[in-house]
Amino acid sequence: MNDNKLYLQPNWPAPANIHAATTCRNGGFSQDNYASFNLAMHVGDDPILVRQNRELMCSLLQLPSEPVWLNQVHSNIAVEAESGLQTPTADASFTAQPGVVCVVLTADCLPVLACSRDGQKIAAIHAGWRGLLDGVITNTVQKLETTDVFIWLGPAIGPLQFEVGSEVRSAFINKSAVYAAAFQPKAEGKWLADIYRLARSELAMLGIYDVYGGDCCTVTDKERFFSYRRDNPCGRMATLIWRD
Repeated sequence: MNDNKLYLQPNWPAPANIHAATTCRNGGFSQDNYASFNLAMHVGDDPILVRQNRELMCSLLQLPSEPVWLNQVHSNIAVEAESGLQTPTADASFTAQPGVVCVVLTADCLPVLACSRDGQKIAAIHAGWRGLLDGVITNTVQKLETTDVFIWLGPAIGPLQFEVGSEVRSAFINKSAVYAAAFQPKAEGKWLADIYRLARSELAMLGIYDVYGGDCCTVTDKERFFSYRRDNPCGRMATLIWRD
């Protein structure tokens, strides 16, 4: 992973026309729990400062257009991103158009980026456990109409920090027994869930194995990342992808 204090870039074999990044929490204008590079409008931060952060991000990453921001609701809905689209309610977006920027916001949930091997199709996915359970990755890949893709798993809550109840584990195992390996017992009725492994399991069921990233923990890496579990209320990082 190539990174600096302001953003990370995926270390994956994407075609040269594919560009991607995840912002870190540093270098922006927000204050207090939102310090300082918060990109989310919905978390209680000063909207003027968020707009300044978004302008900084666009400049820093030299984006070709304003990102297509989503109203994320932990669904499995994937929409086609189009320039000028007004904040659709969805948890993933995809496009085959050059210069259109797909983006998701996270602070413990898993950001997933996808690009087709030929560099023509891209997607950004917000995958919390609810979205994973409901098949947000599968739905988005189906919209791409190909499984010949590279996948990057961005910064999310690590496997030693993501405590869930037995009902969450049961819901996944009822869907498929392959998910059992993503859960480790912690205490009576409590389990540690590996959100990266949950995503890799779903991808494997789609026949997708070119998967990269998945080695961060937003909870323990306070210097670089916002974490809802650690600091709520808090800001959000943006994970973006676009193509020439």
